[in-house]
Amino acid sequence: MSHHPNLSQGRGYLAIPGPSVMPEAVLNAMHRPAPNIYAGELIDMMPPLMQDLRRIAKTDHQVAMYIGNGHAAWEAALSNVIAPGDKVLVPATGRFGIGWGDTATGLGADVEVMDFGLQSALDIDRIAQRLRADTAHEIKAILVVHVDTSTSVVNDVAGVRAILDAAGHPALLMVDCIASFACDRFEMDHWGVDVMVTACQKGLMVPPGVSFVFFNDRASAVRAAMPRVSRFWDWTPRANPAEFFQYHCGTAPTHHIYGLRAALDMINAEGIENVWSRHATLARAVWAACEKWGTQGSLALNIADPALRSHAVTALRLDAPQATQLRDWVQENIGLTLGIGLGMAPVGSAASHGFFRVGHMGHVNGQMIMGVLGGMEAGMAALGIKRGAGALDAAAKVIGGG
Repeated sequence: MSHHPNLSQGRGYLAIPGPSVMPEAVLNAMHRPAPNIYAGELIDMMPPLMQDLRRIAKTDHQVAMYIGNGHAAWEAALSNVIAPGDKVLVPATGRFGIGWGDTATGLGADVEVMDFGLQSALDIDRIAQRLRADTAHEIKAILVVHVDTSTSVVNDVAGVRAILDAAGHPALLMVDCIASFACDRFEMDHWGVDVMVTACQKGLMVPPGVSFVFFNDRASAVRAAMPRVSRFWDWTPRANPAEFFQYHCGTAPTHHIYGLRAALDMINAEGIENVWSRHATLARAVWAACEKWGTQGSLALNIADPALRSHAVTALRLDAPQATQLRDWVQENIGLTLGIGLGMAPVGSAASHGFFRVGHMGHVNGQMIMGVLGGMEAGMAALGIKRGAGALDAAAKVIGGG
């Protein structure tokens, strides 16, 4: 009997929802000696870089950069506008909404969680009812996750602003765009967002380590009235530095800046509207394949309504332990890495092996998506996982514009 060869040699493919695939242009930009941090091109790069970030966020307001991951951005944003004892409302649609609320708890906020589960978007009417009941305006901020990476649901940020305005409620609208930035459409000023946080390792295609907090004049006024903000988290000098070191409260993340410059150049060349359109089409290809597979067997999209699915990540369900078996097989046999199910079941439980995710964010194109889907098809065939036929044909039709 001939031995079937292992086909994992060659360049692996990381199809997880961040860190995302890094373009060669980003890697090449970062492959350089350390630059001078007191004079020269690095100093000159920062103002246009910050302007390009604002352009992607669709805002004319301020942005502060932090050396840290998305959790650092959570804490930075909260530290500037939430004092111990302040009431914060967290309408959660997955692990990351809960996580941001927990960060607020750690800073001494009085956190109220409205948990909408793991397969639903925010219920705007229920949030509106809660705001109308807050006649004393005790709620100082609402923390909304635009795309929760764990569930792949996209939430109606503009809808939350509408109910805040309808209730005449002064709470700040704070939004986590860590998964959605430069993937799903987001318009900070048009949607009435006061504070937005994101990070560099997903749609921005740069290694983890840098994050951003965008804020408008309403948020600045709240910051000005705060009894204290730590020197490191304070966004005021970072957004309006008198000296270069104030951008980062110390030494700059030099190589991240070079990588980010290259990534922003790529986004600018494509155009953010085209970037959003590309992500939307590639997401629909993934959904088309999954819907075909799901006509037989247990594979199912976590979010049933296509209008509520993110264009950056797709969360999937599969009878346990088949999800883990599929991830293990494609990793070991063909060099494809799929995302774990995150926050869908207790870690290590039998149920946790029934969830996985596909990331389709940032530096990704049609042939890459077809490769991911083909790899999943091969894995399910090898493992004997029951599935419907025609998945790759359905995805190819979307990719081909049919």
